[in-house]
Amino acid sequence: MFDFHGRRVIVAGGSKGIGRAIALGFARAGAGVSVCARGQASLDALAKEVASEGLALHVAPCDIGDKAELETYLQNAMDELGGLDVLVNCASAFGREDNEEGWLSSVEVDLMGTVRAGHICLPALKETGGTIINIASIAALHASTRTAPYAAIKAAVAHYTGSLAVTMAPHKVRVNGIAPGSIEFPGGVWDQARQNNPELYQRIRQGIPFGRLGTPEEVADVALFLASDLARWITGQTLVVDGGQVLS
Repeated sequence: MFDFHGRRVIVAGGSKGIGRAIALGFARAGAGVSVCARGQASLDALAKEVASEGLALHVAPCDIGDKAELETYLQNAMDELGGLDVLVNCASAFGREDNEEGWLSSVEVDLMGTVRAGHICLPALKETGGTIINIASIAALHASTRTAPYAAIKAAVAHYTGSLAVTMAPHKVRVNGIAPGSIEFPGGVWDQARQNNPELYQRIRQGIPFGRLGTPEEVADVALFLASDLARWITGQTLVVDGGQVLS
């Protein structure tokens, strides 16, 4: 459906779930892709899966909340790829508790990881007229009692997406975001809820007009669209991808 041959893509936080699906989507569309995450084992499994399809993927461990580690990874990834056309910021600490740990982890990973990655990669993106895609959440759109830090910081990510888009427009760099709804995948938050908190899981599922949770691939398809020439006149937007969840 999409052709990204000749394009270079970095997925910051892509060893599982949405990030993994985005990385696979770009690789299968012909792009050169680099992925980082904290866990080496999950990165190796992703690289092995891609290799089984006759494709290549650059992977490296990185704590996105660590400024020095992130800068080292991104510079190495851009060297490995030979430049950069697309940066996807997908990592999340998923700060749930309204305490110091919940807030600090969300700020360092979700917010500052996104800000820092953009700053580091912008010189390369200016050269190519590239694009940045920031993964936010529908939690950013309303108050949250279950995950206050996560919701507030994702709101900051969505707001920053618009600010950066305006700043980068003169350089022909587009910046957009995606706000996924409840997405289910093995080992993810909603897979755990299905097993350990079925009442919450069923309540969320029943609140989605389509009667099911979303898949990582449904978010990945939107990321590929936003990075493609079909979205060449879209910037500063955060697209909700939730099956109508916020409407109910």
